[in-house]
Parts: sequence; C-alpha cells; structure tokens
Amino acid sequence: MPSRMGSRMPFAGTLASLSAQRTFVALLALIMVNQIGFGLITPVLPAYAKSFGLGAGDIGLVIGVYGFARFVANVPAGQVADRYGRRPVLIIGTAITAVASALIATAGDLPQLLVYRLLAGLGAATVLTGGQIMVGDIASPENRGRMMSTYQGIFLAGVGLGPLPGGLLADHFGLRAPFIAYAAFSALACVCALFLIRETRPSASEAATARESASAQTGSLGATATSAAFLLIGFVTFSQFFGRTGAIFAIVPLLGSERFALSASAIGFAQTIINVLNLSMVYFSGSLADRFGRKIVIGPASIVEGLAMFLWAWGPTPLTYFAAAAVWGTGAGLTGPTPAAYVADLSPPDVRARIFGMWRSVSDGGYIVGPVLLGFLAGRVGFNPPLLLTGTMVILSGVLFWVFAPEFHTPTARRAPAEAPRRT
Repeated sequence: MPSRMGSRMPFAGTLASLSAQRTFVALLALIMVNQIGFGLITPVLPAYAKSFGLGAGDIGLVIGVYGFARFVANVPAGQVADRYGRRPVLIIGTAITAVASALIATAGDLPQLLVYRLLAGLGAATVLTGGQIMVGDIASPENRGRMMSTYQGIFLAGVGLGPLPGGLLADHFGLRAPFIAYAAFSALACVCALFLIRETRPSASEAATARESASAQTGSLGATATSAAFLLIGFVTFSQFFGRTGAIFAIVPLLGSERFALSASAIGFAQTIINVLNLSMVYFSGSLADRFGRKIVIGPASIVEGLAMFLWAWGPTPLTYFAAAAVWGTGAGLTGPTPAAYVADLSPPDVRARIFGMWRSVSDGGYIVGPVLLGFLAGRVGFNPPLLLTGTMVILSGVLFWVFAPEFHTPTARRAPAEAPRRT
C-alpha cells in the first residue's frame, strides 16, 4: 500500500522530483536572505529620512513612494516572467534591490532619496512577484496552500530577524550602515538566483495541456482578470493592505499613544503580538486551505480581521487595545497565504505570471490609498471613523468572497474517500 505520508507533506505532488525540491528550497533561501535585508532597514528608515531635515509629511512620502513603485512594477514583472521566465525576474529584481540599497546609503538630499526608494520598490516588487509565481508553478492543487504557507512563513521570519541587527548596525556604525548591509544581502540573493534557481515556467505544450484539462479555470488573460473570482479576491487583498498600512501602521499606534497614553515600547509590544500570531498561524492556514478549501479559510478569517478594527475603535481600556492586536494577528495569520493559493488555482498556467502581477497591483493599491485616506480622516474626525470604515470594508470583502466566489480547489477532506489507497 502506498505511503499516506506524502499527502501530509508540503512537498507532495509536483514536488516529488528532487529537482523541484531543490528549486523550492533555493527559492526559500533567496527570499529569506532578501527579507532579512529588508528587515534591517525597517527600524531606521524614518530616522534616516529625518536626518535630511525632513518633516513628517516628507518622511511619509519617502515611505509611500516605495508602495507606489510596487504598484507600478507588479504587472510588468508578471509580463516579463511570462515571456522570458521566472528566473530572470528574480535575478533582475535582486540586482535592482542591491543597487538601490547601496544608492540610498549615498543619498544627499530628498530628491535623490525618493528616486532611490522608488528604484528599491521596483526591485522588491519584481522579486516578490517572481517568487509567488514560482511557488504557483511548483505547487500542485493538493499542496498549494501549504507551499504558499511555507513561502510566506520564510518571508515573515526573514523580515522579523532583520530589525534588531539593523538597529545595532545603526547604533554602532551610523544610519547608513543598514542600507549597505541590505545591499550586501540583496547581492547574496542575486547569487542564489544565478546559481541555485532553476526555471519553472511551463512549456507551451504543458500550458496547453493544463488549460484543456482544468475545466474550472476561467481561460484567457482578459476573461480571468475580469472574472468574479479575480475581482472578489482582489477586493479581499486590497482591503487587507488598506487596513494593514492605513490602520495598523498609521492609526493604531497613534490611538495607543493618544487615547491610552501607551509608551512606545507598549505600542511595539502590540505590534509584536500581531507579528508573532501572524507567523504562528501561517502554516496552519495553508493546511486548512488544502484540506477544506480556500473560501472557508479566507471568508471567516477576513471577518475576524474586521472585528479587530471595531474592538480598537470601541475598546475602553488598554487591555482591549492589546486584545484587538491579538484578534487582528490571528485573523491575518489565518488569511495568510491562502489568497495567493486561490489566485494560482484560478490562473491558467500560460498567463499565471501576468495574473499574479495584476493581483499584486490591485492589492498594493490598498498599500497606497490606506495611509493617505485614513490619515486624512483621522485628522478631521478622529480615530474611530477610519477604524470603523476599515473594519466594515474588510468584513464586507470576506462575506462577499465567502458567498459569491467560486471554489477552484477540491478539498482533500472530500477527495480522500474517493482516492483511498489501493491494496496491492
């Protein structure tokens, strides 16, 4: 009787070959190295921008231009990945990131800093889009949720490992040091891409065969991009990015400081709660999505995220502030990589890269709109209306997706009886 263990492993299915396993492990190494570098600069970027004599508005612009660059670059990155392959995209993206990070360390004024940050955002978008596309290629429908979970878990771990060393570098060698280190880490990631990553783009015959056999897929690029499935998952991730960058990064810290008189360390502890729960739930999310389907994970998890916003808005004590952080972290962790798995499910192989690029741009739209709109509202009407708006949007996106989105993945919980191993 065949082993049952394979169905539980994230490397099952299309990862059966040693070559595919090596490619996936190499991709994880690349993402880990790259994101450790990104984490190095997160605690020092505002202080570095302030060292140029910039005010709060200009510092926000330095941060926001990075998201704008990601928004612009995602679709072209997908087009390049479809035409020339995933490996060149990763090589180009890591090289751009290395050069941009080194240039940021040499910036002498605001215009230079903005241009270099824009370049860094272009590189980051190229790497992240190429990485997700590659996971979509390697994974099978049966293990895609767990594969995406492993990828995102490595991503989050890398980001989490960077800030402390970045702060130490800045304390001992100056604010420019973390950017130089980021350039070195990105160069190392580029070496990984050059020597360890193998191409995963389906051949023309493989793509045609997959499209013919996948009757649930929506067909052409245009049909897929305008389908209800794509629009609904786009609304889900736009709302999540809108809430993360607009509420979590901007409004929630101000709420803790001004309403509850929390110290910076206490607010940081709340952010840590979010990050720890997010990371701890991410693989569990992928396992649930593979076993029971994508919709049953994305819909309820989005509702949980939205409820956290209401708890922040109406919570009367510091305890509820930290409880809301735990609720958001749980919901965000449960949502985790499942939207990416859903996008891979609905995308025909020969246009998968472009669909991923379009989806990431839709998502990054929330990255841009959220901080601007919610910051404006908070300045005019206080903290509660923007939090309630965000909560309503996130819950609505989850409910609409849960009710109306088609499910492309046959859950293993339903498939198991029909596919029970035969005795030989």
